[in-house]
Amino acid sequence: MAPDLDALRIVADYQFGAGAGPALFPQAESLSVSRSSGGRPRQVHADGGRIVSYGVDGRFTLGLEGGRRLLSALSPPAARVTVGDESEPFVREGRNAFAKFVKGVDPAVRAGDEVAVVTTDGDLLGVGRAELSASAMADFDAGVAVQIREGDGAAETAGDA
Repeated sequence: MAPDLDALRIVADYQFGAGAGPALFPQAESLSVSRSSGGRPRQVHADGGRIVSYGVDGRFTLGLEGGRRLLSALSPPAARVTVGDESEPFVREGRNAFAKFVKGVDPAVRAGDEVAVVTTDGDLLGVGRAELSASAMADFDAGVAVQIREGDGAAETAGDA
């Protein structure tokens, strides 16, 4: 399994930037890798949940655990879209983030990139796919900026208790 993780680390560094591979798939951690019938890695899980799914296009889609790990490893604003307070409850529920509410974005983000959506304080709200480039997110007042795949609803309910 170690050779697979080494290859996955390389893909993560390429997709998200230097340091992402070791952050997503640490050497010292025991990770669960589910595989396709052909033996290709499909999903990588840790105790905290799904880190990533590995698509047939050779790119990762982030799970919440993967988003948390990226945020801890990469300096802001890398791989992030920051939204205002008015979007927080909606993104946590798994609803899309709209360009109108984007407060900041990694300038390297292109449409189709995997991103973590965060509050202005840097708290993770959800993960998903950017529908617009960074410059379009800054310019547009309408439209979906990030299609949310998974919202961090657990953080909201934990705070309400």
